[in-house]
Amino acid sequence: MTEQPLGDLIRALAEADWDAVDTLVVEIGQQGMANGLRVIGAAFALAANRRFGPNTTPTEVAHWVAGLRAQYRGHEPFPALEMEGLIRAALGEPELVDTIAPETALGAELFMLGQILLDQNLSATELDELVTDAEELAAEHL
Repeated sequence: MTEQPLGDLIRALAEADWDAVDTLVVEIGQQGMANGLRVIGAAFALAANRRFGPNTTPTEVAHWVAGLRAQYRGHEPFPALEMEGLIRAALGEPELVDTIAPETALGAELFMLGQILLDQNLSATELDELVTDAEELAAEHL
């Protein structure tokens, strides 16, 4: 099965093309690409580590999440604690995701991945590298 929709999804996130994101998420689900969900999680983890780094404090994560949620005041898509937990899990506290529903985790990861990619303004080559790295990381954890 082709992994192309995953690369397209990450590119759509980076371009804030939310209609394409919605379409691709449905397509991935219909194709039964369970590995695709792992790739999204891996892409989120890689992007979070690039954005925050190993010495980031929980307070810094909370501040970033609060700022992101403030941009969407009145339309906050995900609970702050779950968003913070996902970031902190990517930075080395995996136990923080144990109680987060898979649907919430996936949606929050996509949302935050999109914001991180927008902030980083990666080139097409850098996006391709992120997709490749995410696919390799997901494959390691099968």
